[in-house]
Amino acid sequence: MKKSLTVFGFILLAGLMFSSCGSSSSKEKQTTPMEVAKVEYTCPMHSEVVTDKPGDCPKCGMPLVEKK
Repeated sequence: MKKSLTVFGFILLAGLMFSSCGSSSSKEKQTTPMEVAKVEYTCPMHSEVVTDKPGDCPKCGMPLVEKK
C-alpha cells in the first residue's frame, strides 16, 4: 500500500511538472499593435500642437518634445 501511494505521488508530481512547463510559454505577454505605447510630440510653447512625429513647431519653429 505504501509503495503504491509513493508511485502514485511520483506520477502526480511528474504530471504537474510537465503540464506547467508547457503553460509557461503561453502565459508570456505578447504585445499587439493596440498595446504599443503611442509616442506624441508637442511644442513647449504651444501645447495645442501635438503630432506623432518629431520635428519643429509650425507656429514658432521650436523643436517638438516628447509628451509625457
